[in-house]
This record gives sequence, structure tokens and C-alpha cells, in this order.
Amino acid sequence: MPPLIVSTNLILPLFNRLCILNVHQLNLILMTAEQILLQEIEESKRWLGTQEEESTYRRDLRKRIELLNWVLENMKDPGIKICALIESRMNNLIDKINETDSIIEADPLNSELRILDWILHVVCSNERKKF
Repeated sequence: MPPLIVSTNLILPLFNRLCILNVHQLNLILMTAEQILLQEIEESKRWLGTQEEESTYRRDLRKRIELLNWVLENMKDPGIKICALIESRMNNLIDKINETDSIIEADPLNSELRILDWILHVVCSNERKKF
């Protein structure tokens, strides 16, 4: 039986999700951290534009864009250790969350912490692999 050749244009329905996931993962691997962050800003802005009413999702999108821009700006300065800076901000958020008595007040802080955790993974995954 000859090997099955699947192009990106012709994907078998059974393997549709698997193939798309693999192509997406390959694209992410080939992209630099900066490219990934820039792409995330554009995608977040696009989703923000589709949301008409104020919601938690809209709030989180605005915070995501803000944090992505903050990281990109700090990445431009070679004197800044970006991973340590992100971790420091995350630690400050954890302290604020621990001091908060209200779930309602802690929710935006938890969202910010999750966003920063993802950014830390994207930006610093290569540094972590060295250890």
C-alpha cells in the first residue's frame, strides 16, 4: 500500500483537527517570540472589535493587549532581563491576590496573572530549557 500523502489543501475529515493543530504548532515553532506576541496583539484587537457590550472577556482582551505591548516595549532594551521582569510582576500580582478578600476584586488580577503566565511561557521557554 503506498504511503498516504496529505497536503495542507486536502485534509481528511477524520484527521482535520490533528493536521490543523500540527500545522499551527509548526508555525508557532518557526515564529520568534516577538512575532507571536505581535500576532496575538492583532488577533486580540480583532476580537475586541467584535465585542459590542462590556464584559469580562472584553476587559481581558484590553489587558492582554496592554501586557503584550508592555513586554514588547521592554524586550527592546537589551539591559532588561525580560523573564525576571515578567516573573517579578507576576509575584506582585500574587501578593495582591493574597491580600484581596473579595473574589470580584481578585478576578481581574487572576486574569492578568494567567495572561502573564502565557507570555512568560512564550518569551522564556527557551531560557527554561537551558536549566
